[in-house]
Amino acid sequence: MTRLPDFRLETYFSRWEFTARHHLTASDAQTMPMGELLGLADDEDRHAWDTLSLGYTETFGDPGLRRAIAATYTHADADDVICFAGAEEGLYLAMHALLGPDDHAVVVTPNYQAAETVPLSLCEVTGVALDPARDWALDLDRVAAAIRPRTRVVSVNFPNNPTGKIVDPADFARLAALCDERGIHLFSDEVYRGLERDEARRLPQAADLSERALSLNVTSKSLGLPGLRIGWITCRDRELRSRLERAKHYTTICNSAPAEILARIAIKASARLLARNRAVIDTNLPLFEAFFAGFPDLFEWRAPDGGCVAYPRYLGEDGVEEFCTRLVQEAGVLLLPASIYRSELTATPADHFRIGVGRSDPAPALDAFSAWLRNRR
Repeated sequence: MTRLPDFRLETYFSRWEFTARHHLTASDAQTMPMGELLGLADDEDRHAWDTLSLGYTETFGDPGLRRAIAATYTHADADDVICFAGAEEGLYLAMHALLGPDDHAVVVTPNYQAAETVPLSLCEVTGVALDPARDWALDLDRVAAAIRPRTRVVSVNFPNNPTGKIVDPADFARLAALCDERGIHLFSDEVYRGLERDEARRLPQAADLSERALSLNVTSKSLGLPGLRIGWITCRDRELRSRLERAKHYTTICNSAPAEILARIAIKASARLLARNRAVIDTNLPLFEAFFAGFPDLFEWRAPDGGCVAYPRYLGEDGVEEFCTRLVQEAGVLLLPASIYRSELTATPADHFRIGVGRSDPAPALDAFSAWLRNRR
């Protein structure tokens, strides 16, 4: 077992997230005031909120919340759901429950750093890179070739952070079948599900495709409610779910009771929240298209397939790291440079940056960005 490295994204954010004037790399969709969320509550949940007692809650999560989450799946019920304090806790504990020093994992890159560093702290890991030359395509043959007799987990994330890539639904189903054939757990990070530009491209949830698969989700990203800190894993393998509960006894033990009631309201109203946030993205994307079209010598832009982040390429001679540093220092516009997404497993492009497209009214940030670029000339 090796020591976990510094979390590059959080270290970078600790310096700039709340001091930069324009947070243009946000990974979450537009949020809302708590009063607005409470206004979406049905009578049952409003009563639960008004009469809530601030004691300990169930380790698995509030039963009503788990029922609401299970209702978003085709083949899961409440007993297949366990809730966590955000998605990060779920990812961390799942990898510890699934992997030991004699095991092997396959992880798709680029990714949210913990998706590879947590497995790497536990066992040997092989990376399979999305191909930037083919619109970040995933080669299933390369995934199959990476699998070994000791492979216990294949970890993926679609819509992908940071690229916004969605694979074809048929390929995703084939990936789930491949894992089942080999007795492997497919770990699917689905935190951006519901924000597809084309709803026909929405992937099935992995837990609906396989009893061995784990679907990770959270209120933070697509629903735009990161302050709730409520995530969950849905998995129809009850023995594994029990192991996850026992692992949680060593971390948060149980979740915040107010947050679970608020999350219950949000999940029940998820169709409305997702439609609202897709509308924000649909309104924003033409602004980003116009911005990048104004600097064709500096950027290659491609709108994301889904989610609320994109990963443009920077063409400037100074390099993306210096570019992002000077931009936030001189113009107060925060982006995430490619170094945040470098991988120990595969080569990753060093000339991209993450930009967020899910927050309302990005025009002031884009105006500051544009003015800074023009002044440089």
